[in-house]
Amino acid sequence: MMRSAAIDRRSFVKAAGIGFLAALTPKSLLALEQADAVYASGMRVADGSYAVATVTERGEVVDQVALPARAHGMAFSAITGMTVAFARRPGTYAMIFDARNRREPIVISSAEGRHFYGHGAFSPDGRVLYASENDFDGNRGMIGLYDATDRFSRIGEFETYGIGPHDMTVSDDGRLLIVANGGIETHPDFGRTKLNLGAMQPSLVLIDAATGALVEKHVLPAQWAQLSTRHVDLDDQGRIWFACQYEGHRKDLPPLVGHFAKGEDLTFIDLPEETTRRLANYVGAIAVNRREGLVGVTSPKGGASVTIDARSGKVLAETTIPDAAGIAPARSGFAVSSYDGDFLSTRSDVAWDQHIVRISQRPRA
Repeated sequence: MMRSAAIDRRSFVKAAGIGFLAALTPKSLLALEQADAVYASGMRVADGSYAVATVTERGEVVDQVALPARAHGMAFSAITGMTVAFARRPGTYAMIFDARNRREPIVISSAEGRHFYGHGAFSPDGRVLYASENDFDGNRGMIGLYDATDRFSRIGEFETYGIGPHDMTVSDDGRLLIVANGGIETHPDFGRTKLNLGAMQPSLVLIDAATGALVEKHVLPAQWAQLSTRHVDLDDQGRIWFACQYEGHRKDLPPLVGHFAKGEDLTFIDLPEETTRRLANYVGAIAVNRREGLVGVTSPKGGASVTIDARSGKVLAETTIPDAAGIAPARSGFAVSSYDGDFLSTRSDVAWDQHIVRISQRPRA
């Protein structure tokens, strides 16, 4: 574990080059030299402005780039080294930058009649950026396609075969787009108001990445029609792990975490009742640590992070973290951030946003 983590940091430093390192303050340079891993996260700075930070696993900010507005999710390409910060719904910008140097970032806007849902992913070769979007007048989810070889010009879009697509990812072979359709209707005229809580349609879909054709659609059971499917990640077996946020009665105890694969039905993890209560019916982020076979989830409403064994589905650890936000694989277990400035062992005068992404030149942890 120690060796691979060190390679992670060394690969980042090697790719960054002398120019980037020379521009860092002595404090930031020391933090980078001592880091085992490097992450990126959106944040609100102490003066109230927004930025995206390159940060060590101890929460030490190495560098930061100003954002035009609050960000939400992040995407990273291990091939090109490019990172994307997506605007928080119903935002219309995404900013692409290379955390290893100080080239001018690229800012793109969603197409007319669309807004970003805050998430996206790169194709494995880094040539295409996929972004979850809303056709708000048509009340249908879309995936925007952007050419990463041509300054991220928009080259098309695919339907998500559902309403309210939130998080998405891409299969390791690049053939499938995996989308969590949260099932919630929204419209920018009403801000972040949820317009159809009594008639939600959450689903998880697999889409052909080459054609946009529907491969599979998994609709949640009628009993859990108000269980919004929100975030996804992949384990080393190709299973798709998903996490949910419940819009029903607060005293209900719905299943919050599950998995599936192509050709398989949805399987919910039978979390202990006390764990479900601790998560407060709301999982804000999910991540898989492939090397260790772990799944981690966080709940800002419950103020907790939970670690699950990916093989057995058993809960291995629960940690109290007030305002727990982002989660990503670490040298051991997971790095977790919080809205009130905690990032593992470091407390800063910033507010970390909902998601973090690990930056490395190696395959996913």
